[in-house]
Amino acid sequence: MMESPETYCASSYWLARPESAEDCARRAERFFQLLERCDPAWTRWYQTANSFEKARERPFTPNAASFQTLFGTQAKRGEEEFSFHLWTGDRPEETSGVDGMCGSAEAVLASHCILRPFDDGPVGERLLTAPHMAEALRAMVLSWDPEWGVVTSETHRQVAVKDFPHPGTFVGWVMYFSRSRGPVPLLPAPVRLEPVEDKGTLVILTPERFSASTPEHVALAARVHALLDRAGLLRRLQPWPVG
Repeated sequence: MMESPETYCASSYWLARPESAEDCARRAERFFQLLERCDPAWTRWYQTANSFEKARERPFTPNAASFQTLFGTQAKRGEEEFSFHLWTGDRPEETSGVDGMCGSAEAVLASHCILRPFDDGPVGERLLTAPHMAEALRAMVLSWDPEWGVVTSETHRQVAVKDFPHPGTFVGWVMYFSRSRGPVPLLPAPVRLEPVEDKGTLVILTPERFSASTPEHVALAARVHALLDRAGLLRRLQPWPVG
């Protein structure tokens, strides 16, 4: 039996930062603008439905006005928060999706933006590269201003969270550390560091696609984990500073 190919996910997180629907809508608009610049596959978006055909009948223009309308329909629970679930793709077996939650003041459940890129077919082959995934995570940083972010395979993530279950505590293919977490130390080749304006640093573990089935990749991740942990960077999220 052939093994299923690894699937990937890009995600970013921040904690206890209350924001208005207008602020969240503005951030969401900027994210989708930046994501579209990454690749034309991320241009047309749809809301979810019970089937692929029905969902294709629900196009969504990802601008601030549309997000504010969407947020205005949501019933709130506890501290105020706003969420969205959008997807794109021309075939049921080749889709990409984005989930977002913004505005919450809760100090337990993190706000987030999660991108599931295309995994199969020619679009997935084009997108699942270090440059594209780094650019997607950079788009999250510039729009959502998270504390921490990661791109990695779901297989690797599932293994990592057994020992390090919280966002901010494990290593992946591409990572982001806000400068509030402290400086990123020098790391061994082939790891590359890239600044994101004055916000923080991207850490790109391997120039080729990271795989949990490649022993060299897993060994490098373990080595980098030890170095980042020693530098105090691998820790749980902290409530967003006030002021």
